[in-house]
Amino acid sequence: MNVLFEEDGAFRAGGVLADNVTSLQIELPSGKRSKVKAANVLLRFATPAPGELLERAEADAEGIDVDFLWEVCGEAEFGFEELAAEYHGAKPDPVQAVAVLLRLHSAPIHFHRKGRGRFRKAPPEILQAALAGLEKKRQQAAAIERMVTELAAGRLPAEFPTVLPQLIYKPDRNRPEAKALEAACGETGKSAARLLFEAGALPSTHDYHLGRFLFEFFPEGKGGTGFPAYEPPRAIGAQRLTSSPPPTAGFAQPAGYGSAEQCSAKPCLRPREGGRGDGSTHGDAEGIDLPLAEVAAFSVDDAHTTEIDDAFSVTAKPDGGWKIGVHIAAPGLGFGPDSDLGRITRERLSTVYMPGRKITMLPEDVVEHFTLAAGQTAPAISLYLDVASDLRLLGHETRMERVPIVANLRHHDIEPLFNADTLAQGLADFPWRDELKLLWEFAQVLEAGRGKPSDNGNRKDYNFIVDWNADSGIAVEPGMGHVGIDERARGSPLDTLVAELMILANATWGAMLRDAGIPALYRVQTAGKVRMSTVAAAHEGLGVECYAWSSSPLRRYCDLLNQWQLIALLRGEPPPFPPKSADLLAAMRDFELTYAAYAEFQRGMERYWCLRWLLQQGATTARARVLRETLLRLDEIPLVARVPSVPDLPRGAHVLLGVEGIDLLEAELRLRYIEQAPELAANDGSDGDFADDGDGELTA
Repeated sequence: MNVLFEEDGAFRAGGVLADNVTSLQIELPSGKRSKVKAANVLLRFATPAPGELLERAEADAEGIDVDFLWEVCGEAEFGFEELAAEYHGAKPDPVQAVAVLLRLHSAPIHFHRKGRGRFRKAPPEILQAALAGLEKKRQQAAAIERMVTELAAGRLPAEFPTVLPQLIYKPDRNRPEAKALEAACGETGKSAARLLFEAGALPSTHDYHLGRFLFEFFPEGKGGTGFPAYEPPRAIGAQRLTSSPPPTAGFAQPAGYGSAEQCSAKPCLRPREGGRGDGSTHGDAEGIDLPLAEVAAFSVDDAHTTEIDDAFSVTAKPDGGWKIGVHIAAPGLGFGPDSDLGRITRERLSTVYMPGRKITMLPEDVVEHFTLAAGQTAPAISLYLDVASDLRLLGHETRMERVPIVANLRHHDIEPLFNADTLAQGLADFPWRDELKLLWEFAQVLEAGRGKPSDNGNRKDYNFIVDWNADSGIAVEPGMGHVGIDERARGSPLDTLVAELMILANATWGAMLRDAGIPALYRVQTAGKVRMSTVAAAHEGLGVECYAWSSSPLRRYCDLLNQWQLIALLRGEPPPFPPKSADLLAAMRDFELTYAAYAEFQRGMERYWCLRWLLQQGATTARARVLRETLLRLDEIPLVARVPSVPDLPRGAHVLLGVEGIDLLEAELRLRYIEQAPELAANDGSDGDFADDGDGELTA
């Protein structure tokens, strides 16, 4: 006797060795023996042989029309032998019965299983829906196969353009396009980015890297890099005070600057009757009034700075000494945190910088309104320093006013005339010579008072200049702009005077807010770790008791928030962000994370343009310096790379490397060690461990 039984979802046939009523001992055609429950037996038969039964039944099953089988069976539940008898018009032999069973089992859309060997035909409406779904899957599979073929041939499938950003940067693996792309990658051995680039989906390698950042931080669904409609900032005009400014308590000079007497922060603005005084853009349509400062202010920036946040002035006092002004742009006077522009800055949190482009925190026309550009009289928060003739800091006061900006000095124009060498040899005559010299000398006093250098002087600044209209000269990707990388040593006299005055302003205003019990966002450094905090604490790296970023309100939300708090203090009003404010804590967290992400993106884009520069130069070799083990920094450009072939060399050793390959799409550089450069082999100690963040703060 032979039996057909079901085991693990498959049909098997074998000879019966022993029948124990509830179970059977079965020998399979392979010789393997198995114990089978009697309930699992579907058919008992004498002939043909077990192996022959399934082989013949599978062949016969192929000839059975499933649709016809569905048509002829009734609505009630049935067994396979019953249907086989009806299908053949007589009692079926074992092969015929098993052929029908196999056909029923292979068509779950047409026949629903109701038990072992028992089925029920699918209702018509369910069958039609299932068949439609099956057809859709078939068509999708065919479409995927077609898309894979097109991608492998370097052609972009027609379905791709509408889903490209998501497909490139955050693919949904349930979509057929993503499945096709993944399958094409497996078939060709290429990355998804490479396949799409070769198919023309990416205009350039630059757009690929920029697009990844924009997809995450400036998605089209939220307006992209454009700005929504907003109410313009309130007008700021000449002073018309209704009464004398309210007095405020004195504030101690921040530690780290030598001796200085206590002085008061004297506000120079009070809202007119009817004004809210909160800096919002709602109400008080006439705007606010500010006094005009009797100074001639100038800024010091690089050639590409348009968001000019800070400027300086020097006024000689009749009795000797000077009044030095540090003037910070004041967008916080034009709009408040709850205004349209306040919400825009809260969402963006910072300007995004990258070689050749930037995405500003504020709309361009608002930046132009508040930037300290030459020829403009701009609203500003001014820190006036009372400086003795021997450069001692005697006191300070803070004012809100309109400041005439008479010049924007640029590094490339001033540094050839004003540098360490020309200061030692005697300065030639040029505009702003005396003011710059005094500020530099005063900055040295401030630096000595802190006991910390504003810059370690061991690093270099690199300025990326991208001419988008010039041909790159790169064979693998012509066009797309030509990049120049200019090198500039840190720690110049210009750097020192700007950094020290910014440190002084940020520390002074941070201390004022702290002593008034008004919360702010502080930069804190303890045990070598820099972090944001709402609690004023020491910044050990700068040697100050507290340090609140306040000097870049046009490009950082942190500084703008602190400016709103400072304005409230000067006006004697409740701050927009009171103590224990949940909004303040959320802003701190979001700013810190976003600012770090923006900085990481900038570093990534600088790396990309460094690779383009190497391709432009046709570089086959490069000099580099060992940072540690196999990590090296190239000499001519700010590019760090790992070179596994470098032998064990001391830190600072100079080596010659071979450039073996550059992949702009993956932003990868392959270098090979050639030899140590004998004349530069010794450690010259020029690789510093700290960088200036642009406001005089040293960050690891």
